[in-house]
Amino acid sequence: MTKLSVNINKLATLRNSRGGNNPDIVKAATDCERFGADGITVHPRPDERHIRYADVYALKEVVKTELNIEGNPREQKFIDLVLTVKPTQVTLVPDALNQLTSDHGWDTITHKAFLIDTIQIFKEHGIRTSIFVDPDLKMIEAAPETGTDRIELYTESYAHAYSNNKESAIEPFIVASKKANELGLGINAGHDLSLENLQFFKQHISALLEVSIGHALICDALYYGLENTIQLYKRKLI
Repeated sequence: MTKLSVNINKLATLRNSRGGNNPDIVKAATDCERFGADGITVHPRPDERHIRYADVYALKEVVKTELNIEGNPREQKFIDLVLTVKPTQVTLVPDALNQLTSDHGWDTITHKAFLIDTIQIFKEHGIRTSIFVDPDLKMIEAAPETGTDRIELYTESYAHAYSNNKESAIEPFIVASKKANELGLGINAGHDLSLENLQFFKQHISALLEVSIGHALICDALYYGLENTIQLYKRKLI
């Protein structure tokens, strides 16, 4: 069964909007695990506008499943955080400094040398690595040369096109996942996956190991409740 990692950035955004500690991010993470999440994802950014670096250190002490830290490894502060916390997985994302949200994957050809050097640092500390990539065969074919354990397919294009033609929307991801399987890469996926489009994606992507979902899941939780929402998402992954 594909693992569900719950991205709790949006809960931190809510907390930060009023100050204080409501919602309590540490409690939210442990509750997500208690409600069935297979992992917790956080994506700290340099301006700490949602998840703060202090949150990540606190989460390391309580998360019992898998902790996945996403971020841009061009920031030394990010690298230092990951090496100190030693999460189960680090997902490398090529975000700009003030980017609203992730919107593209790595050019694994142009940035090959950088990725090799960076990934080696994390692997020397026993941290599983994943890199954000678009469903582009050239980028996937070059990914193994970086030394990464997994790729995370950036699924915004799939989610955007799903309601118009889901068969056409999924096709590049089917091709990409088959190539990744041939190359021995683990496959994760994330960005704009939802209750509407998740099951179809899961059914068509072979050997999908993990999905990381935040925005849609937290929005659904406003209506269905957090525990029920996590279970609804997990059922889509069976």
